[in-house]
Amino acid sequence: PAFRRFQREFLLGYLPALAADWLQGPLLFQLLQSRGFLRSQIAALYSCGFASNVAFGLISGVFVDRLGRKKSCVLSSGLCSASCLLQLSRDFLALAAGRVLAGLGTSLLFSAFESWYVHEHLERHDFPAEWIPDTFSRVALWNSGLAVAAGLVAELVAEGLVLGPVAPFLVAVPFLVLSGIFAGKNWDENYGKSRPCGKACGEGLRGLASDPRALLLGLVQALVESILLIFAFLWTPILEPHGIPLGIAFSGFTAASAAGSALFRRGVSGRLRLQP
Repeated sequence: PAFRRFQREFLLGYLPALAADWLQGPLLFQLLQSRGFLRSQIAALYSCGFASNVAFGLISGVFVDRLGRKKSCVLSSGLCSASCLLQLSRDFLALAAGRVLAGLGTSLLFSAFESWYVHEHLERHDFPAEWIPDTFSRVALWNSGLAVAAGLVAELVAEGLVLGPVAPFLVAVPFLVLSGIFAGKNWDENYGKSRPCGKACGEGLRGLASDPRALLLGLVQALVESILLIFAFLWTPILEPHGIPLGIAFSGFTAASAAGSALFRRGVSGRLRLQP
């Protein structure tokens, strides 16, 4: 029972932030297009977000450990909220700043929350380590459902209620505020080992250089991610001229992704026993 209470407390703080992250995906291209920007300018705005995510990702682990993981979770919610509100602007530089903040906030979203949980699970509560996958499998299940729902909600508020493509970003803000307030009020703070950023990056590079399999895996993953990012940029201008509802299309993509994950888990752990 104590573990279930702790697990529920984590999910109540983390899931609203994940829901807000998904809400920002379906109509971003359409929003920027409605502001009158050229395809090349929209590509530049997308690249601002991707670049800030990558650049900050190099030091996010060290940053989170030093600042405190709970504070980093709250900061993530704040950065993403500011990013969503900046989408109301029609100024290119303001929108670029919004994409940079979104990249920073997303980098924290996918590092600080899980780091906080693992430390609390093992160090403060002393629960068995083998219980950790139970929590993250629940996160994955909920995350899939939230992704599908986000596309439908985005379609509803933008087209059904005729509020325009900026509406899903504004709907995301209360979820982010809820996540930040809940984590700030109910979670305990914890910290990681303090170490210089240069040393941490050096250890990572030495690890890659010493194990060719790690380097190869990283390269393959980078190629897969780059394909997904190109797809994320291109799907809206390809489907929109055909009158396909973008929010529903987004829900279809995320539902297919969830189905693929489920098939993989069944394939490697079921009767087939396939090798990854």
